[in-house]
Amino acid sequence: MKNNKYRLLVLLALLNILFYACNNKAEEDKVAPTVKSLDTAVVTQPQPVVETKRPPIINITDTLSKKYLALCIRDSAATYERISLKLAVIYGVKLAAVIKKNNLKITGPPMAWYKTHKAPYFFEAGMPVDKKPGKLPGNLFIKEAGVDSVVVAHFYGSYELLPQAYEALTDWMKDHKKTLKEKPFEIYVDDSMDKDGKLKDPYKVLTDVVFPWK
Repeated sequence: MKNNKYRLLVLLALLNILFYACNNKAEEDKVAPTVKSLDTAVVTQPQPVVETKRPPIINITDTLSKKYLALCIRDSAATYERISLKLAVIYGVKLAAVIKKNNLKITGPPMAWYKTHKAPYFFEAGMPVDKKPGKLPGNLFIKEAGVDSVVVAHFYGSYELLPQAYEALTDWMKDHKKTLKEKPFEIYVDDSMDKDGKLKDPYKVLTDVVFPWK
């Protein structure tokens, strides 16, 4: 939540700078001397825009998945930014409470299945556990899968670039003449926050995107 507030403040500051810069430029244009001769005019060509965003690191592996039994909950987010906030509450509060109450053991990193990839976002989020609980609240359910053939994109980079992993896997499926057997899912192998609650370098945080194929 704090990081989102800082980003919003930075964005507002940048917009203010841009606004005043544009106003000052307009005032300068009003008082600038008129060039009467092309011989003395200096023509300035627009500089090309250089893309500075670092591309993600994506390594693709054709392998077998592990069996899992996941305690899951369905939810939605109105915006892309809300997804991470929703997942934090689901994993850290809602699922954690049920896991503790039923004496379950977590057997792997958090997982998520997305039904939509544009707003509004509908998804299922789950934690793999060692056994089925005796009784679940009405909004929770168990998702279970055996060993499957899968292709995995091991993704390092800014999470907003994660769709590139889906594109790479889609291309792999076409090239190898494979079709999806089940819904793709994400595994958040590494925590994006360090022990002090600070964001890690995204290029040191691993997220696996998994396509089960047949």
